[in-house]
Amino acid sequence: MSLEVRTVGEEEFSGWMEAVATGFTRSPGTLTKEEVEFRRAGTDFTRTQGGFDDGHCIATFRSFPQELTVVGGARVPADAVSQVTVSPTHRRRGLLSRMMAQDLAAAKERGEAVATLIAAEYPIYGRYGFGPATWFTEWRVDVARAQLGSRYSGPECGGRVDFASPAEVRALGPALHDRFRTRQHGAVTRDERWWQLATGEVQWPAMEWKEPFHALYRSPAGAVDGLVTYTMDDHWEHKRPEQTVQVSKLIAVSPEAERALWHFLYSIDWALHVKTGARAPDDVLPLLLGDPRAASIEEHADYLWIRPLDVPRLLEARTYAVPGSLVLEVRDAAGYAAGRYHLDAGPDGATCTRTTRSADLTLDVAELGSLYLGDESATRLAALGRVQEDRPGAPATADALLRAARRPWCPDMF
Repeated sequence: MSLEVRTVGEEEFSGWMEAVATGFTRSPGTLTKEEVEFRRAGTDFTRTQGGFDDGHCIATFRSFPQELTVVGGARVPADAVSQVTVSPTHRRRGLLSRMMAQDLAAAKERGEAVATLIAAEYPIYGRYGFGPATWFTEWRVDVARAQLGSRYSGPECGGRVDFASPAEVRALGPALHDRFRTRQHGAVTRDERWWQLATGEVQWPAMEWKEPFHALYRSPAGAVDGLVTYTMDDHWEHKRPEQTVQVSKLIAVSPEAERALWHFLYSIDWALHVKTGARAPDDVLPLLLGDPRAASIEEHADYLWIRPLDVPRLLEARTYAVPGSLVLEVRDAAGYAAGRYHLDAGPDGATCTRTTRSADLTLDVAELGSLYLGDESATRLAALGRVQEDRPGAPATADALLRAARRPWCPDMF
């Protein structure tokens, strides 16, 4: 069978979207013309690929530009990968490998330091050099057991929480998020379209829209330091309200804002439970409760995967809490990040250059991806046989350099 992989023309986009729907197991015939046109408006056709068999699209792949916040707050250019599918009739024929190779080569040529994606299936992407770099946890809080203390009458810090209109969120949210992502490694870009979708100004044609509540936290000085978006169900039992608050997004740039918004949510009348949405696994949320056991884990899983493309640029972009030196032998079958690198780092900055020195650690590029944002442990990977200890004690040195005080978190799906 002769299979073709190439960029997709605009006139082929309907067939490409049908292939996306098939790959994600949507029932045939449910893709509407309105949805196709909506998706078309957000698609860069120079970065959209398809696999074709006799003119029919049977595999899909697209990417778009993104910024990724690294440890210390710097932002690096990223190649964000999305809508990756291969139809069940055409598996195991190298289609994904060909599309991935073309995309990563173009990203490297453009100067993007890393590729990112959110993996629908865990086993697929490691073989292309991606490693899980952030995880998330979602809690369900039993409000009655939370032991919150006195009834809520506003933030104790002197700030205030107020409901906000969608227009206010679109006006104030982007600047707040820009401040937030400088503080949160693992965060990624939100463009204007993201805010339009989050506030209902633009709606996905295939999805039912439920208008959410938005609330802003303002500091005593009047600065907008936090934003929460949530919905509530309308469930009653025996003429008693038994409702659940479902948090969609909550971002804050100060501890006071974070505490105030959670306290506000836990104090909403009629709410028996609060579902937190996807949070960082070390989120402070359970410890804000008088009884942390009132927060039970609903879900915990990997989230953002990253694939290093430019090792020196990545390692020089982030910060390091302690001084240290490390020689890394990075294996990369595709060649983009392969080489031996000398990292000399400390609180005042870092340099990373190619070297002929003996390696301290040898690892695959995917393992470097898992280590880069400070979440994974080189010592743990060495115990698993996924990092080779070439110098005794090198994994501990790597952990001292690379691990971060707080875990990375990516709040957004793409």
